[in-house]
Amino acid sequence: MAAKKGFWKKVILSVIVILLLTGAGGFYYVYRLIYQPNVSLGNQKNNYIYIKTGSDFNDVLAMLYEKNLVVNRASFEWLAEKKKYKDKVRPGRYRIKAGMSNNELINLLRAGLQEPVQITFHTVRTKEDLVSKVCGKLEADSAEMIGLLNDNAWLADNYGLKRENALTMFIPNTYEFYWNTSAKDFVARMAKEYKTFWNDSRKEKAKKINLSQTEVSVLASIVQAEQNRFDDEKPVIAGLYINRIKKGMPLQSDPTLIYAKGDFTIQRVLNEDKLIDSPYNTYKHTGLPPGPINLPELSSLEAVLNYDKNEYIYMCAKEDFSGRHNFAKTIEQHDIFAAKWRKALRERNIKR
Repeated sequence: MAAKKGFWKKVILSVIVILLLTGAGGFYYVYRLIYQPNVSLGNQKNNYIYIKTGSDFNDVLAMLYEKNLVVNRASFEWLAEKKKYKDKVRPGRYRIKAGMSNNELINLLRAGLQEPVQITFHTVRTKEDLVSKVCGKLEADSAEMIGLLNDNAWLADNYGLKRENALTMFIPNTYEFYWNTSAKDFVARMAKEYKTFWNDSRKEKAKKINLSQTEVSVLASIVQAEQNRFDDEKPVIAGLYINRIKKGMPLQSDPTLIYAKGDFTIQRVLNEDKLIDSPYNTYKHTGLPPGPINLPELSSLEAVLNYDKNEYIYMCAKEDFSGRHNFAKTIEQHDIFAAKWRKALRERNIKR
């Protein structure tokens, strides 16, 4: 009897051991499916995927598999179903790291923990230039954004602007955005940055020179077009143009003619260009043009707000092609500088 009892104890113990081992094996198998590395990037440490707005789980799978990012596809899909990611696909730009587990990858995508993109825009002349720079890095539709910036009713209702001066709302800098930012959200963010720039101090300075915020931007764009290499000259140029505005004189800025013609390769403005029929022709029309001729940088905006209080009325590029200018208080003095500049152009055979 004792022998029988001993036998059954051994059987029961063996069964328990087998069950424990089986359970441990099953647990280890499931653990590996969830936590072992399942992302391969070859020799890369990082890769990015871009999940478009409106994408579903199958779109995500197609993207991951097309790039061969997931090693064991069945385990990824199994865990995605268990964690209910199929119903929680979020658009965005995601950084995928080598050696990520299924759990890490799914948690990243399910939580929408996307990597922001940096957008820098400088040297922008037109709305098309701006949209090209921005929509090249965001999901935002370029046609939609151009449409918004040309929509007088929408601009007036939301920002008190018109299509001609819409660019004054955009302050050149480097900004962070989520990739799936829409056209409207992008403009709204830029409006917020614009309000931040126009603090009470800057508003007061604009008021003192009798210019609106938009007019400051328009004048700053002309200053920048005249001088984009040496910031120390910008306040001098701003002061010169403010002198002309106060005297009721036309600005007579060559860059505004170039903008009106739409040919930014022109190096030499001719007398015939001064006859062009355009509100941007500051030889024919006094005051500021209806909108900016580029996106003025911070240094140009500050140059207008903190302009040099000089007595200059005229300016001309220096004949040494240094990018600097000769400034004059009288037409006689200016004519001397202008003659030197024209002589330098002839010597270099620059006709246009």
